[in-house]
Amino acid sequence: MLLGGLGLKITMFSNKKIIIIAAITVIIGGGLYFRGANLLKKLAGYNVPPLEEPKTSEVNDPSLSFLNLPEGFEINVFAKNLENPRVLTFDPNGSVLVSETKAGRVVLLENGENGIADTKKVLLSGLNKPHGLAFYSSGNTTYLYVAETQQVARYIYDVKNKTVTPAKGENITNLPADGRHFTRTISFGPNFRETPLLPGKRGDDTLADTKLYISVGSSCDVCVEDTTWKRAAILESDPTGTFTAEFAGGLRNSVFFTFHPVTKEIWATEMGRDNLGDNLPPDEVNIVKVAGPEDKFGAKRYGWPFCYGDKMRDKKFNPEKIERIDISSDCAKTESPVIQIQAHSAPLGLVFIPSNSGWPKEWAGDLLVAFHGSWNRSEPVGYKIVRYDLDINGNVLSQEPEDFILGWLGENGKIFGRPVDLKFGPDNSLYITDDAIGAIYRVTPTSN
Repeated sequence: MLLGGLGLKITMFSNKKIIIIAAITVIIGGGLYFRGANLLKKLAGYNVPPLEEPKTSEVNDPSLSFLNLPEGFEINVFAKNLENPRVLTFDPNGSVLVSETKAGRVVLLENGENGIADTKKVLLSGLNKPHGLAFYSSGNTTYLYVAETQQVARYIYDVKNKTVTPAKGENITNLPADGRHFTRTISFGPNFRETPLLPGKRGDDTLADTKLYISVGSSCDVCVEDTTWKRAAILESDPTGTFTAEFAGGLRNSVFFTFHPVTKEIWATEMGRDNLGDNLPPDEVNIVKVAGPEDKFGAKRYGWPFCYGDKMRDKKFNPEKIERIDISSDCAKTESPVIQIQAHSAPLGLVFIPSNSGWPKEWAGDLLVAFHGSWNRSEPVGYKIVRYDLDINGNVLSQEPEDFILGWLGENGKIFGRPVDLKFGPDNSLYITDDAIGAIYRVTPTSN
């Protein structure tokens, strides 16, 4: 529920019945009311072009010789013949799970000899665009969490037999199911709040040591979300789904996020809006921090839809009415990105290079980012994986990345793949999903 459009935004669940929690709210100017979502889009005067995926050429080179890696690394196809693989994770025994989003499945892959998956098992099917995957253990029970477009559900995961129950899972939290950006990504991380979000005993839940974080993109290219606070945001919940609250807002489409190994802060990629030309606005990497006493409405704001880059105002977005008083058009009150990226690069997966992993020692703590690649630019960009130079505490030493893997974008704009998720496995190899080719790659230092 949206409490007066101000202060705390929380959804409560108990025995599958919604419990409305009383909270202190502030009513300003007679309160906040919502109208149809199309109103502000019409006022803004934008016609959103249809989304068109770039055509991908068939790759008949199992050696992947078309890909260029730094000296000292090798790459192989870990798994192929997948359908739109997006997010991958590892179960407690090191088996790979991957979401096949368009197919509505979650599959399990066993790591065979020579770094190639030798079996494929469908764990779940008939899902609604599954994307994010995460494991969580409580007592002797291991849970698999799956983020679909409309919900996050959890399943009991049998680690020994690699099976899940129940068949339909337990709904943890409801999510908005319509709109332009349908992917939902989840991950467990530390609780950053020092004071409870809820009064009384319920506050104990909000101060749990571990939180489930959920990224939800906007319903549009550029608009003021006027029907729900669960859009263009990273949400937080407790592991049981007792509550859901907004953690950070103004994030148009932060499809992927991760946690810094030292600071534990959330780092999230962000794709900027369209229709501002080839070079605006920059895509971003943001450090998503918990709100402080100076931040209104319990969440820091990262700019969208009014601002982009380093507090730059979007001069082409000037709606006549703004019916969300918790969202300011004052760019000075928004958070700047830690990294700005060439517009339309479409940054997705990101991961920090671990230390003592067999990778170059001087790279320890550096950030790898997958650029999925442009679909709406006169000259295509992206289609690669880059490395940003960071110190051990996460300070960015250079805004200019070094290319780590090139070759998915060939001559004359031919596209040979689109990297998505990046994860280091138990074997210290880097695993990469490619939703265009339907493959998972495995990158390993040759010294290993």
